[in-house]
Amino acid sequence: MAVLTSYFASLNPVALFRSMPGAFAQGMIWGLLALGVYITYKLLDFADLTVDGSFATGAAVAVMLIRGGMNPWLALIFAFLAGMLAGLITGLLHTALGIPGILAGILTQISLYSINLNIMGCSNQAVNVDKYNLIVSLRYLTDSLAAEIRLFVTLILFCVVIIGLLYWYFGTEQGQAIRATGCNPQMARAQGINTNFHTVLALMISNGIFGLAGALYAQYQGAADVNMGRGAIVIGLAAVIIGEVLFGKLCAGKKIAFAYTLLSVIAGAIIYYMVISVVLWLKFPSDDLKLFSAIVVALFLSIPYLKGKYVKKEVK
Repeated sequence: MAVLTSYFASLNPVALFRSMPGAFAQGMIWGLLALGVYITYKLLDFADLTVDGSFATGAAVAVMLIRGGMNPWLALIFAFLAGMLAGLITGLLHTALGIPGILAGILTQISLYSINLNIMGCSNQAVNVDKYNLIVSLRYLTDSLAAEIRLFVTLILFCVVIIGLLYWYFGTEQGQAIRATGCNPQMARAQGINTNFHTVLALMISNGIFGLAGALYAQYQGAADVNMGRGAIVIGLAAVIIGEVLFGKLCAGKKIAFAYTLLSVIAGAIIYYMVISVVLWLKFPSDDLKLFSAIVVALFLSIPYLKGKYVKKEVK
C-alpha cells in the first residue's frame, strides 16, 4: 500500500497536461500518414508495408533539400513525389511481376533502407529551426503562444486540405474505380476497369501521403533518421481502427460519411498519441513503448469482434 501511495504521489498532473499539446501535434502529423494507410488498408484492401520505408524516404528527401537551400514548402512537394515513386515500385512488383502485395511492400521497404542511407549519406541528418524557416517544429510549442498557435493552425489546415482533396478525388470516376477495385476486383474487371492500373495508382497516392507525413515529421522533430519509419504501419493501423471503433457509428448514413470517416482517422491518431502520453506519464519503461503500441492496436482491433460476439449472444 505504501509503495502504491508513493507511486501515485510521484505522478505530476501538470506534466501530463503539458504533454498534451505535443501529443496533439504529433497525432495530426501521424494522422496524415494514417490517411494513406486507410486508402490501402480499407479502400484498396491491400496490405502495404512500404510505409515503413516511404515515410523515412519523404523525411530524408525533405531534410536534404532544405539543407541544400530549398524552401521547406517546396521540399514537401518533392517528398510527396518521392513517396509516390516508392508506391509505384511496390505496385509494379505486384501487378507486373505477380509478387504478392505484402511481399512486394516488404521488398520495397527493404530497398528503401539503403536508398535512404544514400540520400542522406549517413544514418541521420538534422535541420535546425534556428537556421531554417521550418513549417512545423517541436520548438514552436515552447517558443511563444503565437508560435504554438501558428503550429496548430498550420497542422489543422494541412489535415483539412488533405481530407478535402481525398474527399473530392474519391468522388470522381477514377476515385470510384479505385474503390471498386478494392471492393470487388472481379466485378470491377467485368465493368471494364483496369484493376492493375488503379491498384498502382492508389499505392502511389497513399505512399505520396506517407512521404509528405515523413517530411512534416522530420521538420517537427528537427531531423531525419533512417529508422524513423519503423513501426509506422502499426501507428497508422491504430489510428484507422481507433477512429473506426469510436466514431464509426457517427459516420454511418450521412451524405458526407466519407469525409467524416477521413476525419475520424485523424482523430484516431490524436487519441492514440494521447494514450501514449498517458502511458509515459505513468512512468512505464520507454523501452516497452512498441509493446504498448501493439497492445493498444490489439485491444481496438478486438473490440468490433467481441462486441459482435456478445451482442449476438444477447439477441439469441
